[in-house]
Amino acid sequence: MEQQPLWRPSAKRVADANITEFIQAVNQQNDVKLKDYASLYKWSVNESEAFWTTLWDFAGVIGKRGETVRFTHAMSPAKKSRWFPDAEINFAENLLQWADEMGDHDAIVFSGETETPRSLSWSALRDQVAHIAHLLKEQGIAEGDVVAGYLPNVTEAVVAMLATASLGAIWTSTSPDFGVESVLDRFGQTQPKALFTTDCYHYNGKTHDCLSKARDIASRVDSIAQLIVIPFSQREGVQHTLHSGERDWSDALSGDAPELTYTRTGFNAPLYVLYSSGTTGKPKCIIHSVGGTLLNHLKEHQLHSDVKVRDRLFYFTTCGWMMWNWMATALASGATLVLFDGSPFYPDAGVLWRLAESQKVTLFGTSAKYLEALEKQSYFPREQHALSTLRTLCSTGSVLAPEQFDYVYRDVKEDIQLSSIAGGTDICGCFVLGSPISPVYKGQAQVRALGMDVQVFNNQGDPVVAEKGELVCCNSFPNQPVGFWHDHDGARYHKAYWDKIHDVWFHGDYVELTPQNGMAFFGRSDAILNPGGVRIGTAEIYRHVNQLEEIIDSVVIGQEWQNDVRVVLFVKILPGVDLDDQLENMIRKTIRTHCTPRHVPAKIVGITDIPRTRSGKLAELAVRDVVHGREVAQLSALDNPESLNQYKSRPELDD
Repeated sequence: MEQQPLWRPSAKRVADANITEFIQAVNQQNDVKLKDYASLYKWSVNESEAFWTTLWDFAGVIGKRGETVRFTHAMSPAKKSRWFPDAEINFAENLLQWADEMGDHDAIVFSGETETPRSLSWSALRDQVAHIAHLLKEQGIAEGDVVAGYLPNVTEAVVAMLATASLGAIWTSTSPDFGVESVLDRFGQTQPKALFTTDCYHYNGKTHDCLSKARDIASRVDSIAQLIVIPFSQREGVQHTLHSGERDWSDALSGDAPELTYTRTGFNAPLYVLYSSGTTGKPKCIIHSVGGTLLNHLKEHQLHSDVKVRDRLFYFTTCGWMMWNWMATALASGATLVLFDGSPFYPDAGVLWRLAESQKVTLFGTSAKYLEALEKQSYFPREQHALSTLRTLCSTGSVLAPEQFDYVYRDVKEDIQLSSIAGGTDICGCFVLGSPISPVYKGQAQVRALGMDVQVFNNQGDPVVAEKGELVCCNSFPNQPVGFWHDHDGARYHKAYWDKIHDVWFHGDYVELTPQNGMAFFGRSDAILNPGGVRIGTAEIYRHVNQLEEIIDSVVIGQEWQNDVRVVLFVKILPGVDLDDQLENMIRKTIRTHCTPRHVPAKIVGITDIPRTRSGKLAELAVRDVVHGREVAQLSALDNPESLNQYKSRPELDD
């Protein structure tokens, strides 16, 4: 039976969508007759140079574009392509272009656990960027230098990033929940010249020190000559005495704002250094370009997410996750950023929805795990909040189970574009996203990203539909990384993405391209279970186990056993519930009924904590290594590394 959509956009919504206007522009400028997303996607891949050029004009990118759209080397055309090699642009100039027109309108609204929302106007944002850029100039920071942030998700983080970008310098950041050694693994490689920090941050009702850790970091990274301190604790009556080589953020903002100038660089000049999770070794330092980041985010915001001028965009994120970078670029579309720092469940499950309601949020971004947790707590936003302005809900970070699709349309809002988006730090963007003119089907990301030839390859390297396989991208795109830090010959970069299949980007997601041209996800390829030689996606098990009332969370691995692999499921159960034979039998029956007998775990083991990375992703490989007695390469990549002790030498796994 043909699957019916959960949501279809109204005729008015389709007519009003940015992407509809873009299709009209494509038709006029390229003498084609595209009529829907499918035809636009096909054209964008077949005529990718025309697509990205039309997008540049449509989005109003500020800067010199140059005549050449793409320069391709004879060898390895995909990874060796350079987009817009003659272009000259500045990232901050594009994000602040609305300051004159918007004036006193909100550019950024910040809310935290200890304070009510406070806003910064477009004019004030530009002035603050000018002040901080002047401060950095005084420190001799210029094009190509690195500036770092050890910061919560606050307004000042955006200001510091924009000031850095205005100089043509490179921004890199982590969140303050990272320990000192974890930060040193990152900043120790990229050698920033200046470091921004707050003196404290708040999470789950507690105040956490940040300044002493930042001082430790600054003392151990020789390149850091200046520590700029943002005084949060002053609002609570606490004063800090600054040391030599430290500057107070508030002092730097005093006086009239100096003139803000922009250093335009090449399209492919570095803008950001982002870090991989580092679960298999020291974090990779991934360099992203000024132009590639800007142009791709404009595509993802305006065409895929229908972000419009004066929209209000919220994404629950930290400065250590690429979604922070993604969110910040929405300023280039004239949108207001609504920021929140703290626990999404403090003081209760409604904290983010009260913010969305009061700030009239139009795009609400979160993680799949958050939506699952809301449903577990029986929190129904539509019953408690007026969400009339909310048009789009984005979910990422892990696989969004089909049941959460039902939850959103039943308990959040009926008329909403639910966008399950996926990509990652590697491209600072997405391979699959939403489409405001296309239907939403249960359990599927709506569409493949425009301009990217995203396919699914089977084990033989052939493209397949309605069959599980590897997510690959078969063409070049502007937001490919510039490379890795200190990877001068590109060998590490090549090995990370291009080594498995010649000239095809191998992303490492186990997926299925559906008959509706959507994408279903089944987990990371390196975490796939393989009992009896049959590949099983871990997400298929989580989907059903985590829906059980008794189960809070779970992690599943393949244990090497008797020359084969057996499935082992670890479950975190509700307090007061016993993992007895009855519960084990119910878990196995649930998996067998909804999946296959091969999915049924050979062993079910109770634990009290599930290891996750700092961006909330399950650390399946770390659990697998511990179970097999292997060393976990980078414990600092985990948010709760102590949890791994529960998985060591479990007697249940000896027979």
